[in-house]
Amino acid sequence: KYFHSLEKPGPQAPHPECHSGSDGDVPLGFDRIVDEVSHEFFFYGSSHPHHHEEIFFPAELFSQNVPDQHCYSHPLVARGELYPGTAIPHWQQGTVAPMVGFRPSLLPDCRNFFVVDSHPYSHERELHGRNSVNSVSNAERGNTNLQFQIGFDNLDADQGSNENTVGFCNAVEKIRNAYPAFDLKTNTGKIWSITTRFPERILGGTKFRFSIWTDFSPHPVLLTQHAGCITHDLIVEILRCTNQYPAREECLLSVCGKVGFSTPHCHEGYGQVFLGNAVCQLFPFLPPFLSYQQNNIDNVIEAAKAICSVLCSVETRDITDAVWKLRALGRKTGSNFNSKMLLEAAVTELSMAISRLIHAYSSSFDANFQLASIPRSPLCADISLNSQLSFTVCSAHNIPEAWVTRVNFPLRIKALPRETMLTIKLLGVNSASKNAEVLAWTCLFLPVSCRRLVHGTVLLSLAPCSTVPTAVITPGICSTDTPTSATLQIDFPEADLEFIKPEPEERRGDLVEPTQECLKHIARLSQRHSLLLSEQQRRILWFYRYSCNNQNCSLPLVLGSAPSWDRTTVSEMYALLRAWRFSHPLQALGLLTFSFPDQDIRRAAVQQIENVSNDELLEYLPQLVQVLKFEWSLESPLVKLLLSRSLQSIQVAHQLYWLLKNAQNEVHFRMWYKKLLAALQFCAGQTLNNEFSKEEKLIRILEDIAAKVKAATDPKRKEVLKEELSRLQQFFQEVKLCRLPLNPALVVQGIETDSCSYFTSNAFPLKISFINANAPSGNINVIFKIGDDLRQDMLVLQIIHLMDNIWLQEGLDMQMIIYRCLSTGKGQGLVQMVPDATTLAKIHRESGLIGPLKENTIKKWFHHHHPLQSSYQEAIRNFFYSCAGWCVVTFILGVCDRHSDNIMLTKAGHMFHIDFGRFLGHAQMFGSIRRDRAPFIFTSEMEYFITEGGKNPQRFQEFVELCCRAYNIVRKHSQLLLNLLEMMLHAGLPELKSIQDVKYVYDNLRPQDSDLQATSYFTRKIKESLECFPVKLNNLIHTLVQMSVGSSAKPPAPESVPQEWMVLDTERSLSRATILGFSRKPDPIYLIQVVQTCNVVTFVEKSFHQFSTLHSHLQKQFPSHALPEFPHSWHLPFTDLEHKRVKDLNLYLKQLLSGSRKVANNELVLSFFLNWSKNTLAEHSSSLTLAGEKPGVQLVMSYENTCLTIMLKHMRNLHLPDGSAPSAHAEFYLLPDPGEVSRRKTRTAPKGSDPTYNELIVYDRVPELQGRVLKLVVKSKGTFVGAVNIQLSSVQLNEEKWYPLGNSVI
Repeated sequence: KYFHSLEKPGPQAPHPECHSGSDGDVPLGFDRIVDEVSHEFFFYGSSHPHHHEEIFFPAELFSQNVPDQHCYSHPLVARGELYPGTAIPHWQQGTVAPMVGFRPSLLPDCRNFFVVDSHPYSHERELHGRNSVNSVSNAERGNTNLQFQIGFDNLDADQGSNENTVGFCNAVEKIRNAYPAFDLKTNTGKIWSITTRFPERILGGTKFRFSIWTDFSPHPVLLTQHAGCITHDLIVEILRCTNQYPAREECLLSVCGKVGFSTPHCHEGYGQVFLGNAVCQLFPFLPPFLSYQQNNIDNVIEAAKAICSVLCSVETRDITDAVWKLRALGRKTGSNFNSKMLLEAAVTELSMAISRLIHAYSSSFDANFQLASIPRSPLCADISLNSQLSFTVCSAHNIPEAWVTRVNFPLRIKALPRETMLTIKLLGVNSASKNAEVLAWTCLFLPVSCRRLVHGTVLLSLAPCSTVPTAVITPGICSTDTPTSATLQIDFPEADLEFIKPEPEERRGDLVEPTQECLKHIARLSQRHSLLLSEQQRRILWFYRYSCNNQNCSLPLVLGSAPSWDRTTVSEMYALLRAWRFSHPLQALGLLTFSFPDQDIRRAAVQQIENVSNDELLEYLPQLVQVLKFEWSLESPLVKLLLSRSLQSIQVAHQLYWLLKNAQNEVHFRMWYKKLLAALQFCAGQTLNNEFSKEEKLIRILEDIAAKVKAATDPKRKEVLKEELSRLQQFFQEVKLCRLPLNPALVVQGIETDSCSYFTSNAFPLKISFINANAPSGNINVIFKIGDDLRQDMLVLQIIHLMDNIWLQEGLDMQMIIYRCLSTGKGQGLVQMVPDATTLAKIHRESGLIGPLKENTIKKWFHHHHPLQSSYQEAIRNFFYSCAGWCVVTFILGVCDRHSDNIMLTKAGHMFHIDFGRFLGHAQMFGSIRRDRAPFIFTSEMEYFITEGGKNPQRFQEFVELCCRAYNIVRKHSQLLLNLLEMMLHAGLPELKSIQDVKYVYDNLRPQDSDLQATSYFTRKIKESLECFPVKLNNLIHTLVQMSVGSSAKPPAPESVPQEWMVLDTERSLSRATILGFSRKPDPIYLIQVVQTCNVVTFVEKSFHQFSTLHSHLQKQFPSHALPEFPHSWHLPFTDLEHKRVKDLNLYLKQLLSGSRKVANNELVLSFFLNWSKNTLAEHSSSLTLAGEKPGVQLVMSYENTCLTIMLKHMRNLHLPDGSAPSAHAEFYLLPDPGEVSRRKTRTAPKGSDPTYNELIVYDRVPELQGRVLKLVVKSKGTFVGAVNIQLSSVQLNEEKWYPLGNSVI
């Protein structure tokens, strides 16, 4: 992509004409262009032949009259005027039309240059070209003196004057015309539901019950079908049940609450195709000619000044010299032939100078006019490929008088790649400090159309220094909008130099094949991200580039390690690109980041992404919209891909519309995204654009209401909301139906005023209850927020949704609830509300002042909502999976600000997080203390609920296994996640700005670790979270703050649960039980005085664990409200634990025995205090859920390169000789061990019968396993618990296996 010389420029390609896509109306499909032109947008001009308007010229700027005749082949209208009879819907008022035109260009052929001969104004030839304007004013008709005209050929540019813009318009038109309106295969007029692929095994034997409403019956049809049933078969079954089979017409199936239709087959997604036309033009703002009369030179000069004023007050040196010469000649009164010839030459010189200015202006900016004939350029300068890049800074226009410019940029032309940007800063010397400071800056893309190096005069709009330029300089930042501030004029030498592309060429040279060890090192490096590689690692990868493939590395990693972008290196990069075989199209996403500016590399990446379906493309659309700013042309393959897909799927078009709309808030790329949005609207069609207009109107109303509610005082806030909601009701009276921006498949027809409210947080977000247009479905509740940047929430939720899809592909359903969120503008947006969901903070408040510190808060809440055991167990299952899923995703993404108001629970058991204003580890700080100190939120009350208060301790082991499995599945897709984050680095998100933010996720994913290492690592994080007391303290503080600003909600009335209790004879009932003291043994034992109603006094000894077991068994038989609160197992630091427990247990015993008689006289209670039963509670607890199973230990072993790795995963059914649970640890010995150096020891687990470890034990330099024995001994504080000897030669490697523990060491 470098340079070679050109003999002559080639002709421009012809521009196709616009044609209507259809003669009829198709819902959400093609529409008549005539209707769109008349009813859709504010147009600056029309290409339709029936619209004829008078041409507008600013006649008051000039001394002569404006001619009456039309000067243009296509009549134009003034800016902002509408065509006759145009009706603007109410919801479209205030719509701003895009400043890009889509219609045939009137650019002249490059070969038809206007040639000036030695006698330009002789009477033997026409004064102007064939298309010149020849109009003579009344004053001129009566003048006998010689007259001269400053003539400009037809000024017209319906698509804009900038050649890149014109090419973009033509490319968009071709894309739109590729989808004809009458083709029902591509224009179905329906919004198809999004499909997600996952293995059939995840469904198993699941069946679904359907309620179907049809036009054939007023009552729903009830059906039960297997989960694997495809939509086509379900429709056939419905038709048979309603006696409508075979159907006389095509039938579609839609889910209630949505208008998205299911596809005929579950595994195929099909999208809507729509088309339309949006014509927008700019109006000409130049006079057709200037007339010179010998006695009126001042008028000619004033007219020239007026032209310069219109052209952003730019006056070139040529114009200045020509005006000075004309004034000098005007002061001479001579009337001889020589004087007249001199005047004629001066006027001609001024005419040509103005022509060159018009051409430079219209070429540099998106003007709505241009010369029909390009002025002839001077002779080419003596420039060769070995010349340095040079240009002349002629002048800076409209700048403060004190500014002084200086630019120096030496560089050889042949060293320039095609993707070269020139950045120019205007410096000024501070009069006080005498230091140079940047006053303004601008940039220029060196290639122009036809890949030629920039040449001639270029005008650049200077941005003031208050607008800090972005770190990424691309053509998207180069605004070609009409300049409003200082303008810089640069003259490049005239040279015919064109960029040429290097051919792919491998240069293996003397490269040798890498060793196996080297290949393993390359595989390890492939787990890293290209931006995180050291210079040495880059050199290694590039040195072995021809040994890399899709099995051991990724292409973005290899190409990102290239040492430079010189011609030789680029040709080798092309060779690698051509030979590479992608295992999945998404691997090419990394080639679209800002690290790869080369257009051919980006084109190859888009060719891979073209293989992705529309539904899958939706998952990555935010990133693809962001990397549009790194494209080097609006005609890039990525732009064409997105526009083509928007013509195939309404889902894509709708999301793309709001993403582009929101991207316009990026200051430096505003015009870039405006043009892209204009192209999308051009393709969208009238009906879909009408939907967009209604949605925008809805958002504007909500924004206004939210602002007024927020500004109102507390006493009047409700009144203001009620009053403003009438505007929404009026809106729906006018439009009838409107789609929600959150999802185009959601159609609403009004609001339910009584259900609308606001939240009392700082931003006072609105809760709006929309009436669903789908009658059987309920209302759709959304939150509208102002003052919050929701783009970060969108990104986090998008990546979480992607992780959930990854799990589903692996057959793992984590029961994730992921709500929708959409940023609709700067600091505003919509959030979907999840029905039947409650914050954890509210649940804590219902449990009293210290609700966050209680262990059974969550358990009691679910017991209240699920009196039946079957539904209660289903709630535990949903919580079990969803809690594990959110632990993994919040850890990987480093989600912070996790307090109880940002965690929600549904009555069905699903847990999910909200509010992602802080992530990537950017925690709030209180001085030097982090507010979020746990890796993620997993508290003891959550474990208490999962294990049902300790009754099912093996569930905690299953929970750890589930978390680690989900973590390892996501780790396999680390490159994809890191690429998505890198693509968003320049999106302006507050907490994703540098590569260090991407490295944070890389460190959490640990892609370089094995699955066993990652399992051990994440298990430690689970235990860190479980033991992190500051989380509970944070929740307590948050709850106290919330209760201080509002009264605590009363807990719901408990529901009675039918139970049967065994009640013993009152003669042997208990009067009271009091703890008198305790003995400090390894585990404290409490001495209890028991007084029966018959005044018999006895004494018993019990441990805290036995008290806890009693309470757990009582919870199985009695509802939660019938039992007192059990003391917590944790304690505050620096407090006397046992004295506090004595006090808490005495209170518990008092409430237990003085409460319900059924509880106090229960067999479990009496046997606990009176030792009735032959089986003590300790013995009873040993047979809770693992009855019949012997003590055991679960191990996984691997052996590679003389390295033996052992993972101790879990133990089960461990007990000390007295029946209590041990605090166990494991000791490993590799026998024979003559030197006694093989002892390895794990950490000590907290007291429990079923501890979890997931710890790695590594033995290096083990030459073979034959004849080796692994001895494992389990101890608890020096007490022997169990042991096992394992013959390593018979072990199945890399498989989990339980080994029984014997009661002695062999």
